[in-house]
Amino acid sequence: MNIAPRKLLIVNIFGIGDVLFTTPIINNLKAFFPDLKLGYLCNRRTEEMLKRNKKLDKIHVYERDEFKALYKRSKPAYFLMIKDFIKELKEQGYDTAIDVSLNTFTSFLVWFIGVKNRYVINYKNRSFPLNNRIDIDGYEEKHVIEYYLDLLRVLDIPVLTKGIDIGINEQDLSWAEEFFKRNSLLQKKLVVGIVPGGGASWGKDAIYKRWPLEKYAKLADNLIENYGAEIILMGDKNEVGLCSSIAKLMRNKVFSACGDTTLFQFGALARRCNFCVLNDGGPLHVAVAAGARVVSVFGPVEEKVYGPYPAGHHLVVAKDIPCRPCYHRFKRASCEHVSCLKMLEAQEVLERIKKIL
Repeated sequence: MNIAPRKLLIVNIFGIGDVLFTTPIINNLKAFFPDLKLGYLCNRRTEEMLKRNKKLDKIHVYERDEFKALYKRSKPAYFLMIKDFIKELKEQGYDTAIDVSLNTFTSFLVWFIGVKNRYVINYKNRSFPLNNRIDIDGYEEKHVIEYYLDLLRVLDIPVLTKGIDIGINEQDLSWAEEFFKRNSLLQKKLVVGIVPGGGASWGKDAIYKRWPLEKYAKLADNLIENYGAEIILMGDKNEVGLCSSIAKLMRNKVFSACGDTTLFQFGALARRCNFCVLNDGGPLHVAVAAGARVVSVFGPVEEKVYGPYPAGHHLVVAKDIPCRPCYHRFKRASCEHVSCLKMLEAQEVLERIKKIL
C-alpha cells in the first residue's frame, strides 16, 4: 500500500470464534503502524470481548436482529436508528477498511460511509464493486486465520505474529484461583475441564457440532477412576442443562462452573485446568486464546480450517470415516446420522488424551 492508513475499520459481524480469528490482524496492524487508529464493527455478542482489546479505539455494534425488531415496531424509529448508525461511522473518518463478513450489506455500508481503501474476502460476489478483494468459494485447505492474514499481505503488511488473544486479566485469573481454592482443587495433580456445548453460531444445528453427552460422561468417569482426575463442567447459561445431564449420567461426583462465569472467567478457568475437552466452536477458541491446553472433538467440520490455532500442543480428535468432513463452502451436508460424532467412542478420545497425561 502506497499511503499508510490513518484510521482503519475492521468489519466482522460473526460469532466469538470468528472475531478471535481477527486478533492477529489487529496485532500485526498495530505492530506495523503503531499510531494507527483502529475501529471494529461487530455484533452484540462479541462487543464485550472486543472492549477488552486495548489496541482498539472504537467499537461499533451492528446487531441485525435489533434493527429488524425495531422495524417491526416502528418504521420511523428504525430509519432514525439507521441514520444515527451511519452518522456514527461517518464521523470517525475511516480511510481504510478490512471486511471479512462475507456480507453484501457491510460491504455496501463501508463504501457508503466513504471509506476509500477497502479490502474484503469476497464470497459469491457479495462484496461491493471496486474493492480490493480476495475471491473465495469457501474456506478450504488452510485455516480461516490464514485467509484473514492474506488481506494484510495484500496491503504489504508483514505478518509477524499469528496467535489469537482475548485479554484475560489478573481479576479473571484470581477468580479461577479462588474457584480452585473454594473447591479444594489446589493440590490436585489432574484437573480437567469439560465443555459439552459450543457451536452457538450454528443455531438450532449446534447439535451437529456436539459430541454426545453420554460419551462425555464415560470419558469423565474414566479419567476419575483410572487417573484420579477431578472434573469441572463448564459452559454458559444456555448450557446448564447439558452439564446437568452429564452429571446425572456419571457414576462419580464432578464440580460445575456452568452458567456461573463470564466469558473471561471461563477462559481463565480453562487455563487453570491441566487441559480441557471441548467441541468445535467458540468456547474452544476462547480457551486457546486464554492460554489453555485443549483436546477438541471435531465432527462435520474440517479441523485444519476451523481447529485450534496455532495447533501447537493442542490435540484434535476426529473419527476417520469416508464422509467426514462434510461441511464445505459454509454448508453442512444433509446428514442426520452424524456418524462422525456418534461413532467416536470415549475410549478413542482417552487414547489420544494419554499422550498428554
